[in-house]
Order: sequence, then structure tokens, then C-alpha cells
Amino acid sequence: MWAYESVFYQIYPLGFCGAPFENDGTQQAPETAGIRKVIDWIGHIRKLGANAIYFSPLFESDTHGYNTRDFRKVDRRLGTNEDFKEVCSRLHEEGIRVVLDGVFNHVGRGFWAFQDVLKNRENSPYLNWFHINLGGNSNYNDGLWYEGWEGNYDLVKLNLRNEEVINHIFESIRLWVEEFDIDGLRLDVAYCLDHDFVRRLRSFCDGLKEDFFLVGEMLHGDYKVLVNDGMLHSSTNYECYKGLYSSFNSMNLFEIVHSLLRQFGPENWTLYKGLHLLSFVDNHDVTRIASILSNEKHLPLIYALMFGMPGIPCVYYGSEWGAKGNKSEGDQALRACFEAPVENELSEFISRLAEAKKNSHALNYGAFRSVVLTNKQCIFERAADGERVLVAINADSEPYTAHFDAGCGMAVDLISGENHDFGGGSQLAPYSAYFWKCEA
Repeated sequence: MWAYESVFYQIYPLGFCGAPFENDGTQQAPETAGIRKVIDWIGHIRKLGANAIYFSPLFESDTHGYNTRDFRKVDRRLGTNEDFKEVCSRLHEEGIRVVLDGVFNHVGRGFWAFQDVLKNRENSPYLNWFHINLGGNSNYNDGLWYEGWEGNYDLVKLNLRNEEVINHIFESIRLWVEEFDIDGLRLDVAYCLDHDFVRRLRSFCDGLKEDFFLVGEMLHGDYKVLVNDGMLHSSTNYECYKGLYSSFNSMNLFEIVHSLLRQFGPENWTLYKGLHLLSFVDNHDVTRIASILSNEKHLPLIYALMFGMPGIPCVYYGSEWGAKGNKSEGDQALRACFEAPVENELSEFISRLAEAKKNSHALNYGAFRSVVLTNKQCIFERAADGERVLVAINADSEPYTAHFDAGCGMAVDLISGENHDFGGGSQLAPYSAYFWKCEA
């Protein structure tokens, strides 16, 4: 699967393009702006080392993208289907895969079928597309009750047991594959989706395009419930998201390493050995990492740890140069519009991590073993098919000398390209990270 050897770049299109929050049904993106803006960023994305983009919602919606109006149209605030078709074509020409956000658990109140229900009630042919009680009422005073996602009645839950609903979703996916050649879907609130629907979705997509990638948003629970041979290829690794930043803020690297041992370690009871979960330090729903770390010198190190651990790394647009945004200020603060990409020392460091990750079999597929672990330092091994890489992090302001059996005398650091001699102990500079590839 191509995704297991990839580095993802996440873009939240409505924020990225500076689109108005409300969709009044009349807006049009300027010819020089909208989703075509992505084309101007392709050079930066390639330089960063990303070879796949995950686009947060870009289908026609009421406001923030997760309240869909039409599964088959690019949001008018971003441009037209033709605009996005050109974006996809240019990305594919540059070897960058395209994954779209599939919001299939619910739709917006502006969704055409729900609007028909509000108008025609029991006479609507779409009544059973949703979970509706005509004898009740909603907080919108519709004179009918319907199920909303987690009590949010602007998000109308779809009936994923209805064959017409399933067919409409599947034919919408077919359109995006056949006309735009998309390479995968990220399933919003995957933990809420009907499991039979997910199985059918996997089967449908497998038949639609070879190596079509399905990754689900999962916040908690056992990821294997949905990530398996018959359902999804991957899920978001929220357990390690929390462990990553809190380990640095508390100067307790035991937390993240123990989470990784629990998920991927050598013991037989390890939960997710062999799985490729989506790794991230921030995204469109959480405080940007530069705003959450208490020591800015840990910023490169948290990316090094994220790229070095098992999983598929994903970088959120803007965070690669240290952009800030706090969840306490609302979602809009996390989904900023940047006029142009910024390239600095952090983005250059991430580009070196990305190249190391993509070109290392051990970092893409290797097992996980903890070698050295203190509160402020960790060294762990990634090994697969004869290749071994030792990921070393020193989060301290002082140098640290690690004494351990590396299993080899010399290594090359995949980040810097410098040779490393393990003899006499390995010194880790203050606030440093290394990907030592062992040489025979």
C-alpha cells in the first residue's frame, strides 16, 4: 500500500482559501483564488517532502464543511469541480496522491434530500434516508424530530442501512475516482459509522481502484475494531497524539514510549503490531503544536519523534513553519488562511525527516523496541528485513551520553547524513534528534 510509505500534508480548504464561513448559495471563488491556490503551494509541499495530501471537507456545505449539502460538488466558496480537477491533475503530475474527507455519517440541514423531507414530510421519497420521527420536534422547531450527530441538530444523521443512501454515497465516490482520480478517503467520525456500511465501503473501493486508501477518524477505543483486512487500512492515532506533546511538556518521555510499547512493542499482547496508524502532532480540530508546547526548542524534536515512530506521518498546513493557533479561540483560529507558505529552519528540518522516512524500509515497516529510556531522553529501534534504524531524542538542555549495545559499530544519521561511531558511548547534543541507520 502506497500510503504506508508516504508523508501526508493536511489542508483544511475553507480556511486555507479564506472562504466566508457561511455559504449563502451565491458565492463564487475568484478566478485567481479558491482551491486553485493549492497549485501555487505544490513546490513548497514537494520541498517539504510530502507526497500525499489529505483535504479536509471540500464538498458543498452549509458552513464548516462537515455539514454537507451535495456530495458531488466542490463547495462554491472554493470554486468549481473543474477547478479542483485541475488541482488534482497538477498534484498527480508531481507525484502527490489525493485523499478527500468523506463525511458519510451525517449531512447538513441544507442537504437536498433533507430539504425535501422538511418540505414534503411523510410524502418525501427521502424520509427514510434519515432517522426521523414526524411526531416530535427539533430545536429548529421543524415540527419533526430527527437524530443529529452527538446532539448537534445542524448535523443530520444519515440512515446507513438504507440501500438508496448507500448507493448515493458509493456513486458519489465513483464520480470522484473516475473524474478526479482521487487515491483515498478519510472517513469523518469513523467510530460512529455502521460497521456493515464500512465493510461494504471497503469492498466497493477495492473494486473501484487498486490500493484505494481508507483511513478513519478514531478518538478512542480499540482501533482494530475498524482497522483490519475487511474494513479500514488505517485510523488516526489519537492515543499517541496526546502522549507526544504531554511527554515533552512534563519532561517525561516514559509516557509516549510506553504508549508505543503498548501499541507496537515486541510482546505478544501488543495491540497494533503491523498496523499503520496516522500519526500527527496537530490538525484542524486541536491546538497547533507551536501553541501547546511549553518549550519551543522541543518543536523539531516532537516532529522527529512522530516521524521516527511507527505510523504514517501527517503535517498540518502552516505548522511546518511553527504557525500558532489555540483551540480556546475557536475552530477558525486553527484553520487560518496564509497568503503564501513560509520556509524556515523548522520546515527544512521536517523535509529531512520526510526524506528519511520515505526512503527507509525500517521506518516504514519496522518493529518497535525501546533501547534507552529516561525522563528526558529516549532511544528506540525500528527494524525490518535486515535494516535497523535507532531513533534517538534528547529533550534536555544539557548533552547526554548514552551507553548501550547498538548491535553495530558505525551508523549514518539519516537526518544529517553524518557518520556516527557507537564506540565509547553516544553523545546526544542538547535538544537533538538522530535517525542512526546501523551499518554492518
